[in-house]
Amino acid sequence: MPNIKSAKKRVLVISRRREENRYVKSTMATMIKKFRVAVSTDVVKAEAMLRDIISYIDSAKSKGVIHANNASRKISRLNLMLNKAKANAPSKVAESTKEVAVDAKEEKVEKKEKTTKKTASQEEKVEKKPAAKKVTKKA
Repeated sequence: MPNIKSAKKRVLVISRRREENRYVKSTMATMIKKFRVAVSTDVVKAEAMLRDIISYIDSAKSKGVIHANNASRKISRLNLMLNKAKANAPSKVAESTKEVAVDAKEEKVEKKEKTTKKTASQEEKVEKKPAAKKVTKKA
């Protein structure tokens, strides 16, 4: 056990960080296990999970919990796993991705319609803008 005050503080900080790092690593491992189950059962659900997992892995990398190469290797393997699952079940995935794409296009069209329509009062305000007055200097 250290005798110096700063060394005692370092022991406390190190133990706290070790616990935080263990939490991040175990959460990441749990997410990956759930992803593997989802890939084997429901590919669409796995696609949604993959975004969250990649985000979590990147945050662990930025915190310094895992090395950058370790993070990129995990992400690469998860993407590969998902792509293989998609290749094995193309009909279900293709239909669901088409539905999602159609829904997204419809939402964009609705947003454009909402933003391009102007009410009568808005048009009147645009037309009734007063002309700018000329400012002349008095001698």
